[in-house]
Amino acid sequence: MDLLTIGAFAKASGLSPKALRLYDELGLLRPARVDPYTGYRYYAVAQLDRARLVAWLRRLGMPLARIRAVSVLTGADAAREVRAYWARVEAETAVRRDLAAFLVTELTEAPREGPTMLELRCAAHSDRGHVRPANQDTVHAGRRLLAVADGFGPAGGPASGAAVEALRFLDEEDGPLPGNVLNLLADAVRSAGDAVRDVTEGAEDAGTTLTALLWTGSRLALAHIGDSRAYLLREGGLFRITHDHSVVQSLLDEGRLTPAEAESHPQRSLLLKVLGADPDLRLHEALPGDRYLLCSDGLTGVVPDDRVRELLAAAPDPETAVRTLVDAANAAGGPDNVSCVVGDVVPPVG
Repeated sequence: MDLLTIGAFAKASGLSPKALRLYDELGLLRPARVDPYTGYRYYAVAQLDRARLVAWLRRLGMPLARIRAVSVLTGADAAREVRAYWARVEAETAVRRDLAAFLVTELTEAPREGPTMLELRCAAHSDRGHVRPANQDTVHAGRRLLAVADGFGPAGGPASGAAVEALRFLDEEDGPLPGNVLNLLADAVRSAGDAVRDVTEGAEDAGTTLTALLWTGSRLALAHIGDSRAYLLREGGLFRITHDHSVVQSLLDEGRLTPAEAESHPQRSLLLKVLGADPDLRLHEALPGDRYLLCSDGLTGVVPDDRVRELLAAAPDPETAVRTLVDAANAAGGPDNVSCVVGDVVPPVG
C-alpha cells in the first residue's frame, strides 16, 4: 500500500495538517497508519478522493456532521445530498437577503411624515371543522393588528389564545407607532412566546404557530413562525409571503419531494419551528386595493392556492371573504380547525 506523510497528503488533498488531525479525532478521515512510537500519521493514496471531497464540502460551508454522512456515499447519492444541502442554504439565504434589503432601506430612507393616506379594513373567522373535538385556533382582526395562531397538543387552545392576547396591546396604540415597527413587533412576539411557555408548563408537546401583520398606515410589518400562512392578493395575483417552518417544506426546499408528493406526506403536520423560536420578520409596502390573507393550515391543507385566489378575489369585502374561505375548507371535509383573517388596504373615507 502506497503511503504519504501527513504533510504530503495535506498538500495533495488541499487540507491542512491541522484539519487532518481534527478529522482523525472526529473519525471523519482516519490515517491508514499511525507510527506507534512517534505518533506520526500516514495516509494511503487511495484516501485522496475522499479527502478532496471533504475539502470541497468544507469550502461549501457544510457542517462536519453532514460531511461525515456525505463522504461515505458515491456518485448520484452523494450528488443528491450536496444538491439538497445547497437548496437549504439558498432558502435560508433568501430570508437573510430580504432582511438585509429591509435594513438598507430603513437606514437610508428619510423619515416618513404627513397624515396616514390609507386604511385597513378587516375581518376574522374561525371554525372547529368537522373532525376535531375542539377549536385550538385563535384569530384577531383589529385596527392595526391581524393575527392567526394555530395551537397544538393538550394545551393548544390556551397556547394560541395566550399568543394572540400578548399582541393585542398593539391595537391600543393611538397615533404613530413608537420606534421601529419591526423591533416593536419582534419584542411583542418574544413576549407572546413567554406567555405561551407559562400556559403550557407541564403540558407535553404543546405550543402554537403565529402569523401576524402590524399596520403602520402605509406599511405592514410581518412576523411569522410555523405553518400558518400569509398571502397577498394584488392585481388578481395571489402571492404567498411566508415560508412554512415544517418538515415537508424543508424536504421541498431540498428537492427531496415534489409538490404532489408533499400533499400526502405522512409528516406534513410536523413542525420544525414554533412560537418561542426566532420568527421571520419583514416589512411590506402597501398599495390601495391590496388584500391580505392570514390563515391556519386547516385552509391550505384542503383548499388549493388557485381556489383560494378565486374565492379571495371574488369576495366583495373581508367579512364575506373569511366566511367563504372557511366554508370551502369545511366543504372539502373540514379535517382540521380552520381560521382566516382578511385585511383590505383602502383609501380613507371622507
